[in-house]
Amino acid sequence: MKPKFTIEQSCLLVIDVQGRLAEMMHQKQQLYQHLILMIKAAKLLGLPIHWFEQYPKGLGSTIPVIRELLGDSQYHEKISFSAYGSGDFMNHLQAKGKKQFIVTGIEAHVCVYQTVLDLLADGFCVKVNQQAVSSRDKGNKKLALSNMQQSGAHITSTEMILFELMHTAEHPKFKQISKLLK
Repeated sequence: MKPKFTIEQSCLLVIDVQGRLAEMMHQKQQLYQHLILMIKAAKLLGLPIHWFEQYPKGLGSTIPVIRELLGDSQYHEKISFSAYGSGDFMNHLQAKGKKQFIVTGIEAHVCVYQTVLDLLADGFCVKVNQQAVSSRDKGNKKLALSNMQQSGAHITSTEMILFELMHTAEHPKFKQISKLLK
């Protein structure tokens, strides 16, 4: 059994929410809503946020509504499908010692999937927020979530992971997080 995720050990990954590709996602408005919630909550809780762009010259930049929220979070440009293939991300991981990753972004069956597999292969704990990942085709998202779960990732939701991180209603950020979720 995997341990509960904690604020001290966790970080949020936001993968490739870019340009026209983001606009083609299945249920894109719900995806954006949950990405926004996760980024705002991660900031309130003090979680490190790493965000990635896959070949931005070709795919475009992260969509403005998400990019504005990311602020000075750790940015990584990549050409590999897996975010784990980004050398500066690997170096940052080794320096910070985080062991738990909450994964969000697109596309669930390509970049998210390959990132999750690489993190799991290296012994990290991974939770994939099913409300904050998508693919153009809902069947690909469903298949990706199933395969990630079979590989050892835990599938979660926005509320589930945020309440898990806080552990108790006495958490100093509980009221602020609860307000975000309404």
